[in-house]
Amino acid sequence: MMPARDAHRLLDVLVVDDSAVVRQALGAILRQAPGMTVTAAADPIIAMDKMRRRRPDVIVLDLEMPRMDGLSFLRKVMSEGPLPVVVCSGVAGRGTEAALRAMEEGALEVIAKPKLAVREFLEESAILIVDAVRGAAAARLHPGRQPVRARPLAGATPQPPARHALRVTTDKVVAIGASTGGTEALSEILQAMPPDAPGMVIVQHMPEVFTRSFAERLDRLCRVEVSEAATGDRVTPGRALVAPGNRHTVVVRTGAHYEVEVQDGPLVSRHRPSVDVLFCSIAQAAGPNALGVILTGMGDDGADGLLEMRRAGAATIAQDEESCVVFGMPKAAIDRGAADSVVPLAGIPGAILRRSATWAGVRE
Repeated sequence: MMPARDAHRLLDVLVVDDSAVVRQALGAILRQAPGMTVTAAADPIIAMDKMRRRRPDVIVLDLEMPRMDGLSFLRKVMSEGPLPVVVCSGVAGRGTEAALRAMEEGALEVIAKPKLAVREFLEESAILIVDAVRGAAAARLHPGRQPVRARPLAGATPQPPARHALRVTTDKVVAIGASTGGTEALSEILQAMPPDAPGMVIVQHMPEVFTRSFAERLDRLCRVEVSEAATGDRVTPGRALVAPGNRHTVVVRTGAHYEVEVQDGPLVSRHRPSVDVLFCSIAQAAGPNALGVILTGMGDDGADGLLEMRRAGAATIAQDEESCVVFGMPKAAIDRGAADSVVPLAGIPGAILRRSATWAGVRE
C-alpha cells in the first residue's frame, strides 16, 4: 500500500503524451487546480528519465506513443514501483480495447480523448480531469493486486415514469455503484456470482465509449450474462446490466417485473450516469425487494440514493475501507447512515447471495 501523501505538499502530476497540444492543454487545466504542479514528457523514455529525478504522485498517460507504447510503460511502472495512473486514451477501435487493458494492468481511471478537437474537449472536461487526478492521488494501491469521481449540480434528477404495479412480485434487484477502482471490484464480484444470481443493475463511472466494451469483457469472464443496458431490458436472474456512459439509467416496475430505462439529463452528483439516480429509482420501484451495494470511488455519488433505498426497506451494503482503492463513496454512505452493513470486497458476493435468499414478495 502506498503511504499517505502529505496533505500540505503540492500534488505532482506527470503528463506523458506525444501530442504537444494535449500536453499543453492538460498542463494548463491541472496547473489552474489548487495544489497541483505539472511536468510533461513526450514519450515514456523521457518520462522515465524525469521520474528518476523526481517521482510524481500521479501519471496521466497516453497509450499510443513513439519509442514505447503506454501499456508497456504502465507495466514497467507497476512492476518497479506502483504509482496512480490515469489513462487519457483515444476513443475508437483499438484505443478503447487498449484503455480497458490498461485498467486491468493497474490504471485507475480512463478519460476518453477524441481524435478531433482535442483541445476543446479537454477544456470542456476540466472538472472531470481534475477529479480523476485527485481520485487517483487518493487511491491506495494494494500489493499483489491490480486495480483495474461530489455534490449535485444544478438540474433536476431524472425520475422514472409513474408505473402501476398490479401483481405480487418476488423478483429481486441488486443495484451496484462504483467509481475509482470499481472495474476490478466489479469483476471480482460478478465472477463469483452463480448463473442464477439475482438480477443486477450497475453504474460504474466510465466514459460512454468504454462501457459497452467493459460489459463485453465481463460477459466473457462471468457465469452471469453481462451487457450494456438499453431501454426495455428486463432485470432477470442471471443477468447484469451496466449503465451506458453519459446516460442515466433508472429501474421501473412493469407488473411483476422490473426493467431499465436509459435517459438523458443533467449531471447528478457530478456524474452521468449517476449512482444516486439509479439507487433512487430502485428505492421507488423495488423497495424491500432490492439490495444496494456501494463500492470504492471518490466523492459521494450514491450516498443519498443508498439512504433512500434503506428508508424504503432495502438491504444496503458499503465496501469497507481496507479493501477500497478510494474510500470516498462508501464512507459518505456510512456517514449518512445509509449502509446497514460494511463488508470487505471478498465478502460482498456471499452477502448478496445470503440477502437475496431472505427477500419476500412485495405488493405495491
